[in-house]
Amino acid sequence: MDVRIAGEQATGAAPRLQGVRIWLYLLAALVVAMVAVGGATRLTGSGLSITEWRPVTGAIPPLSAEAWAAEFDKYKDTPQYRILNAGMGLSNFKVLYAWEWGHRLLGRIVGLAFFLPLLWFWWRGALTRRLGLGLLGLGLLGGLQGAIGWIMVASGLQPGMTAVAPIKLALHLTTASLILAGLVWLAAGLRTSDAPVEAVAPRLRRTASVLMGLVLLQIFLGGLVAGSKAGLVYNTWPTMDGHLVPPVSELFAGTPWIENFVDNLALVQFNHRLTAYLLLAAALFHALDARRSLRGSAVGRRATGVAGLVLAQATLGIATLLLAVPLWAALSHQVFAMAVLTMATVHARRMQAVPAPIRLEAPTTPFGFEALAPRT
Repeated sequence: MDVRIAGEQATGAAPRLQGVRIWLYLLAALVVAMVAVGGATRLTGSGLSITEWRPVTGAIPPLSAEAWAAEFDKYKDTPQYRILNAGMGLSNFKVLYAWEWGHRLLGRIVGLAFFLPLLWFWWRGALTRRLGLGLLGLGLLGGLQGAIGWIMVASGLQPGMTAVAPIKLALHLTTASLILAGLVWLAAGLRTSDAPVEAVAPRLRRTASVLMGLVLLQIFLGGLVAGSKAGLVYNTWPTMDGHLVPPVSELFAGTPWIENFVDNLALVQFNHRLTAYLLLAAALFHALDARRSLRGSAVGRRATGVAGLVLAQATLGIATLLLAVPLWAALSHQVFAMAVLTMATVHARRMQAVPAPIRLEAPTTPFGFEALAPRT
């Protein structure tokens, strides 16, 4: 193929890839908003106010006094109402309902914002096969996330329960985080030029990937803390009830021992603290290593940015603990975790071996023809 023609075709593909990248980052922002509203829903005790899973008809809230009365009657049959909120008035119930309804509505909006542009970009031939498969995987994960959300809510409607099961809340939050990381990973990997790429030592790439994994682990552990309300105990730092490391008899007081990792508030909080120390140490070490190895490079600046965000998040976490988890601090801590994950994901993705320019794998049209220059 004539090099000039191939270059013109590759140049024409750049706006399309730019559009895909903007779409993916907008989706990522919607996922962060979803996490924020979900956190507010949990912290206000609103998550069990809607007792049915109606993916389609549930998008319409009650519109009459009779409909509101019917929804309120369903909530009155829940253990949460009978144990915690007996005597609540309809006006207060509407506040709870609004948070949960808004959370579910935002989930529907995220689904539409994903699938409708996906069909458009696919029809226009703007997606490579690899990118298309990655997006399909994220779409399936999004569907699974909806199911996990309902399973989580259903766990809180069981007899004697006044909140959702902590492990299911942690899974729900972690799945949302995986979707966010996937969107950011795909967006950060889209390149539209042959800009030179810095050579990076393999250890730096590995450390960047480990950091991203540690952030996801810490988010999961934070979900366990939130779900079990472990942040409301041991509101001191750096000690826990006067101990830097609580006694083993306290950390593993329950039987079987494995259940302590979910049900023992002391161990749940201790694991979250311990992983925070590990994550901060790894982030600082990686930043120093990157700046020493690649002086004045973008890699070093990104690594420093990740370390700075991790340090800020750790400080916010300590403040949240010492203040006994006020709503504003807990919500800020949860949302800021998404910022840390986003930065760590961008850094890890750009540290990987960068693929050849776009002409090596051309997007396809709906009929299977290559929309850009074929591989040469």
